[in-house]
This record gives sequence, structure tokens and C-alpha cells, in this order.
Amino acid sequence: MEAGVGLALQSRAAGFGSDRRRSALYGGEWRARIGSLRVAEPAVAKAAVWARGSKPVAPLRAKKSSGGHETLHNSVDEALLLKRKSEEVLFYLNGRCIYLVGMMGSGKSTVGKIMSEVLGYSFFDSDKLVEQAVGMPSVAQIFKVHSEAFFRDNESSVLRDLSSMKRLVVATGGGAVIRPVNWKYMKKGLSVWLDVPLDALARRIAKVGTASRPLLDQPSGDPYTMAFSKLSMLAEQRGDAYANADVRVSLEEIASKQGHDDVSKLTPTDIAIESFHKIENFVIEHTVDNPVGDSQADSHAQRIQTL
Repeated sequence: MEAGVGLALQSRAAGFGSDRRRSALYGGEWRARIGSLRVAEPAVAKAAVWARGSKPVAPLRAKKSSGGHETLHNSVDEALLLKRKSEEVLFYLNGRCIYLVGMMGSGKSTVGKIMSEVLGYSFFDSDKLVEQAVGMPSVAQIFKVHSEAFFRDNESSVLRDLSSMKRLVVATGGGAVIRPVNWKYMKKGLSVWLDVPLDALARRIAKVGTASRPLLDQPSGDPYTMAFSKLSMLAEQRGDAYANADVRVSLEEIASKQGHDDVSKLTPTDIAIESFHKIENFVIEHTVDNPVGDSQADSHAQRIQTL
């Protein structure tokens, strides 16, 4: 199982096909390739994204609307703020990985790709890596053919391998938080909980369907009602586990600060900016063992002010 999980990482980093994957199962080549990412500089990390076949997030662009110049102005401001916050956070991260946790449908992959792009980090989706490791196209099929326990074992193996790397943003599966050993791996980096109201999650999931989400898929019934009921049960089971995250990003709080009464009005960039803000605060508050020197911090502050 360990080799299989490792090969999933290799296939993302090096683009190997299935035949090549089998021939390398018991070799050490994949570890050497993955090891190269551990010390990768931002430019190398970006190249690794392309090598894996995972396209970077497209640059932010102004949307056309009746707002005209106001919309363009807001879009530019948002992009500049995102860039500035990522620069500030990058200084304090010192290569540490970021793990996004939260309920299914909370936007971990979408937000994670934005964060990784502006940081110059590589992005991984742990569910996708498990699918590659076991050679199945979806989590739902893994649950059906094997079991949830089988999936969780492979998920833990993936997180273990990722925890030995640096400069990554990892979108974890919704249930990754239920195993204490996964927290052991994620605590080697920084964990961020995307806390989304259940009604908003249920609306999102009901809109796109539940076929790809085995814990929510129901044969009949109103999609929203069924999704909300199951999500409520999962939230009760996992709520304390999500609270173990280093940082909590509440979409309700972001919406309130922006004067919205509905979190659906938030953009993924809004959430990424707030995540960076919370990460920076956490890192500064907990920089005890390896404090930043005054002169270095002053130099960094001056540089950020010029952005």
C-alpha cells in the first residue's frame, strides 16, 4: 500500500503512465522525485504544477457588469490585496505546507489552487492522490468496491507522504480530520478550517449532485433536504475534529464584514485573502521557538509597504 501511495505522488510529479507505474512499484525513483519538491523554490514549484498536468489558476480578471469601472476597480483591488497578503504570509511560512480542512463542498480545492498559485507552492488534492494510488476513477467507486476504511487507510498514507514535503497547499477530504494520525501529519504544517454554513453547503451540493460524494448519495428524496440532513449529522460528528485546525476561516464572518447576508456572494479570492490574514496572525503569535529578528522583520515590513 505504501508503494502504491508513493507512486500516486510520483505520477502527479512526473506524469508516468500506468505501465511505467507498475514497473517502478518497488523502486526508489519516486521518492527521489518527490524529495526534489521538498526543497523546491517557488519557480520550481510552479513548474512542478505544470509537470503534474494540473494547470495553475487563471489570473484574476475583471468581470463585465453594469457596474463598469467600479467592477474593474474592485477586481484590481482584490488582486492587489491577494498578492500583498500572500507576500506577507510567504515570509513567515518558511516553506511550511498548508492543509485545508472542512466539510465536503466547502471549496477547499478551489481556494487551495488560488493560494498555491500566488504563493508559488504546488497544489495537491488528497482525494485525487488516493484515486491514483488505488487505480480507481473516484472516491465513490473506492467506497463501493472496497470500503470507507480502505479509503481512509490510503488517505492516511497519502497525508503521511505529503507531510515530509515542503511548499505545498493540500486540499484534504472532508473526513480526513476523523483520524488522529492524520492530525499528526498535518501539524507538521499549518491547518486551515474553511467553516461554511450547512445550508450553503447543502445548496451547493444539491445543485451539482451527490453521485461523487458517497457519504451523501441518496437514491431518492429532495436533494437539498437530504444533503442538509446528512451534512448536519456529519457536522455533529466532526465538529470538534475540525476545531483542531490552527486557523478557522468563517465564511459567515467574512460575509458580515463585507456587508453580505449570504455567503454565496463571496468569491474564492475573498476566502483566500481571509485565509492568508488568519494564517499570518497565527504564525506571528506562535513564532516562539524560532522568532524573526527585529532587523529582518523591519526589512520585511518595509518591502511589503512598497507593494
